[in-house]
Amino acid sequence: MRHRTFGRTGWQVGELGYGMWGMGSWSGAEDKESVASLELAVSKDVNFFDTAQAYGDGRSEQLLSRIAADQHGKRIFTATKVPPQNRQWPSRRGVPLGQVFPRAYVREYVDISRSNLGVDTIDLLQLHVWEDDWLASGELKQTVAELKRDGSIRGFGISLNRWEPWNGVKAVQSGLVDSVQVIYNIFDQAPEDELFGACRENGVAVIARVPFDEGSLTGALTVQSTWPEDDWRSTYFVPENLAESVAHADALKPLLPAGMTMAEMALRFILSNPDVSTVIPGMRKARNVESNLAASAAGPLSPELIAKLRAHRWDRKPTAWSQ
Repeated sequence: MRHRTFGRTGWQVGELGYGMWGMGSWSGAEDKESVASLELAVSKDVNFFDTAQAYGDGRSEQLLSRIAADQHGKRIFTATKVPPQNRQWPSRRGVPLGQVFPRAYVREYVDISRSNLGVDTIDLLQLHVWEDDWLASGELKQTVAELKRDGSIRGFGISLNRWEPWNGVKAVQSGLVDSVQVIYNIFDQAPEDELFGACRENGVAVIARVPFDEGSLTGALTVQSTWPEDDWRSTYFVPENLAESVAHADALKPLLPAGMTMAEMALRFILSNPDVSTVIPGMRKARNVESNLAASAAGPLSPELIAKLRAHRWDRKPTAWSQ
């Protein structure tokens, strides 16, 4: 496992992290299988785990607590997120910070997550949605300072809304955040425009999420793909989005080098960018852990292939279904 420096924190984290949304609340997730996959990942030196209280109402955090407590001296970095008080994903323009992340509410959820995770100190606390306009309130800066001072958290970060990487540049420049979590993949290359440069200049770590575009970049989806009604993907992959996603993914297939899968190409595209501190694919099954680790071990893609993939940038705007 290659390790990268996590911004100004100095933490050495595996370039392949672990996204835990799927095992918390997606259909088909089984706790026994999830824990086995987590244990396998730790044994392979994966050490950065990203979860959230909203993933199964604490279920994902509790699963992480089962493997984080006793790892025979291995350093496990726990990252979690405070859900918005108004339960609106993404955040809405013009809604003040006090209605989404008031001080008392943030502190309450820090304690809930510490209990779920079985830790005294959370390595990285993130806000699950973000608006740069919230910087105008001095309350958040005070809250973060208090949480760090009393040992409740070590680092503070934000998770940016889908397809809005620009809506975090001011936060990075403000000095408030230690990390930014953003969607970045073959389709979603917009973070390279402004955000990554700002992070580089200010020592802010980059957590790349949704490396497979919710599944389309694995190449496994078809226009006939369906999900149970209680699975989030059933509301994201509405007919028009599913059809477009499959078409964009199919256009990549002729670029695949011999012996390489779509998922490997997608993951290695992200890891070819040194601005990324860690990427957090979901890995609910042991085979996902093994295949993603193999992709990491294979190293960066060739400059020639990266140049071809850049032509497949797909700039999208938030919609009612994109959440």
